[in-house]
Amino acid sequence: MPNRVRYAPSPTGFLHIGNARTALFNYLFARKTGGQMIVRIEDTDTERNVDTGIENQLSMLKWLGIDWDESIDRPGDYGPYRQLERLDIYQAIAQQLMDQGHAYKCYCTKEELEAEKAAQIARGEDKYHYSRKCLHAPEQDKPYAIRFLVPENQTYTFHDLVKGEVTFKSEDIGDWVMVKQNGIPTYNFACAVDDHFMEITHVLRGEDHITNTPRQMMIYHALGWDVPTYGHMTLIVNQHGKKLSKRDGDIIQFIEQYKNLGYAPEALFNFIALLGFSPGEQELLTPAELIEVFSAEKLSNHPATFDPQKLQFINHQTLKNLDLETFKTYTKPHLEAAGLITDQDEAWVDSLLEVFQERTTYGQEIVPLTESFLNAPFEWDEEMRTLMQEEGVKVLLQTFKDGLDPHHFDPVTLKAWIKESGQKTGAKGKMLFMPLRIATTASMHGPELPKLMHLLGFETILERLEKSLQWVVSS
Repeated sequence: MPNRVRYAPSPTGFLHIGNARTALFNYLFARKTGGQMIVRIEDTDTERNVDTGIENQLSMLKWLGIDWDESIDRPGDYGPYRQLERLDIYQAIAQQLMDQGHAYKCYCTKEELEAEKAAQIARGEDKYHYSRKCLHAPEQDKPYAIRFLVPENQTYTFHDLVKGEVTFKSEDIGDWVMVKQNGIPTYNFACAVDDHFMEITHVLRGEDHITNTPRQMMIYHALGWDVPTYGHMTLIVNQHGKKLSKRDGDIIQFIEQYKNLGYAPEALFNFIALLGFSPGEQELLTPAELIEVFSAEKLSNHPATFDPQKLQFINHQTLKNLDLETFKTYTKPHLEAAGLITDQDEAWVDSLLEVFQERTTYGQEIVPLTESFLNAPFEWDEEMRTLMQEEGVKVLLQTFKDGLDPHHFDPVTLKAWIKESGQKTGAKGKMLFMPLRIATTASMHGPELPKLMHLLGFETILERLEKSLQWVVSS
């Protein structure tokens, strides 16, 4: 039988970095081992469910490049794939557990449970366990929950793929609710039942789920089911070593935000894969390469630090190596939204993007990069003024201006004319390129000067050269 893993999102929110990592590691494991990946919708928290939560989860997974073998959009032999459509399964298993003496009805009200807990706290008890007052209660015509009867003096030990051997004691766990009074199963019960009937062989999930494992193992043991192999991935922390939280305002949390900012999905895929996984010396890897090198044994048991600069580096490397047409899909929409391109022809847009592709970290960044070039006032600072007073600058600017031809104003011709202007005037190196750059772009640094001149156009360059010459002559 092939390995079967599952990613089980709740529609209580949109896909964020933590959930995306869980899905990605399950995907890598399934594809590396020739197994199958299932996406199961755990929608039993009806009060917190968001209308577009699942749509966002699935669409953002697909955008990242993660696919699956079975789910609500790809039915297989193990459905339904929404927990609310599996209530009859949970009800039958809950009844079986009660019939076998592993579970019982609890008629306690919320107020009674709160009073019981308060009394235990008042007595100085350090952990709250249900008192089992309903364990042998007679049948009553009132709402009830169903609790699992935790065995006494039992240990639950499993080999975790990340953490090694892990043990829990039953004495640390009180009789827990399997089914709420409204008939909806709790997470641990539904999860264990679904994993069994969907024949899940490996459960890869976040470290915050590790304390759920013994409760799920209790269900398996009580029913004589095989326990899957577990692997609990370490926490993702911020650069201060604190658990990544939605309150970390300096870290973008949701995958859709990265898409809207113009990040490349393969770069985000690469970065997320490195959050708790070490592929070796080479870290810039394609999805196919990551599948090839992935191994659950390489999952780290140390917290994974979310480094925004590392993500930007990976995305920068990805963007600058794209062909121009693909790069345009990440950047042109942002230029249009900012009103920086309107009626320019496509060749001019291509030239603009080509000039700034090397410098673009993410798609939306093309806006400030090009805006400072296209719309910044033509003004010199003190350092520029000092350099423009150097001997030979006037002759260079005049020579270059006089040789410009509006009919031959392409980057190749301009590059050749810059070189020839230097030969004619004796200017070279810094004193050739820097005065021409300042005189045409009011900047001392930037992309290739001939390409910038071409983008600004003949009329603008001529006007700026004349203005620069007037200043040089009068200074």
